[in-house]
Amino acid sequence: MTPITEVEGRGLALSNLEKVLYPAAGFTKGELLHYYATTADALLPHLRDRPVSFLRYPDGPGGQVFFTKNVPPGTPEWVTTAEVPRTEGPARMVLVQDLPSLMWAANLVTEFHTPQWLIDAPGEADRLVFDLDPGSPATVVECCEVALWLRERLAADGIEAYAKTSGSKGLHLAAAIRPAPSEQATGYAKELAVEAEKVMPRLAIHRMTKSLRPGKVFVDWSQNAARKTTATPYTLRARRDPTVSAPVTWEEVENCRSPRTLTFLAPDLAPRLQDYGDLLAPLLDTSRSGTLP
Repeated sequence: MTPITEVEGRGLALSNLEKVLYPAAGFTKGELLHYYATTADALLPHLRDRPVSFLRYPDGPGGQVFFTKNVPPGTPEWVTTAEVPRTEGPARMVLVQDLPSLMWAANLVTEFHTPQWLIDAPGEADRLVFDLDPGSPATVVECCEVALWLRERLAADGIEAYAKTSGSKGLHLAAAIRPAPSEQATGYAKELAVEAEKVMPRLAIHRMTKSLRPGKVFVDWSQNAARKTTATPYTLRARRDPTVSAPVTWEEVENCRSPRTLTFLAPDLAPRLQDYGDLLAPLLDTSRSGTLP
C-alpha cells in the first residue's frame, strides 16, 4: 500500500519513489519529487492562474510520452480546475495553484506547459515568447547570438526580455507585456522573426519548413497563439537526462561558447536559485510590462 504523505494539510499518495525514470543518470521518481518540492517557491508563481497542459512520461523518457490537457482521472477534488475555451468546445483543465497541487501533478511524472495568458482573460496575452530552435549542426550557441539580437530589438520597443534554456537543444525568450489579444502578440512576434531573418540570413529563419532549417536557428513566433503552450520555467523535460528549462543570465548568454555551459540538470537548480533567486521574477511584476507597438 502506498504511504500517504501530508503536504500543507493535504494527503498525497506519492508512489514508486525508487523507480528510475532517467536510466542514464540513475535519477529516480523520488528525486524528481524532491526537485519539484525544492524549486516550488520559484516555479509556482509561473504556473499560477495558467491552465496546465501535461506532457506525461510515467515510465521515463524512453517509455510512452503523451499530452494530457483535460483534467486527469482521479484528480483530487481540492485541485483547482477551470473551464477553458477551445475551438472544438470548452474543456476543463488543471490550475496548479499551490504546493500540494504541484506535488500531486509531479507524481504523475510530467512536463508542465502553459499558455501566454491567464485564466481570467483567455486569449489576452500577458507574455511574449520566442522559442529559438537550432537545426543541426547549429546549437544553443547560435541561439544565443539570435537571442542577443532579439533582446536589443525588443528593448527598442520598450519590451524587456529574459532568457531560459528550453531544457532540450534551444533557448526561450520571454517578456511581460500589457494584456493584448493573442493575435496581436503573434503578429508582432512574427514581424520580429522575419526581421531577424533579414538581418541575419545565414543564422536565423522564421519559416517552419524543416528543409530550410539545418545550420540555422528557427525563431518560432507561433507559440504566442492562444491555443499554444510553452514549457514552463523550471519544468523538468522528458529527455535522456533530467534537464531543466532553466532561467539564465544575459551574461551567460553572451559568454556561451559550448552547449554544455547552458545545460542544466535537476541538481543544478538549488544552488542556482540560492545564487540568483528567480531570474524570471521580473516577468511577474506588472509595473515592468512592456506595451506592444
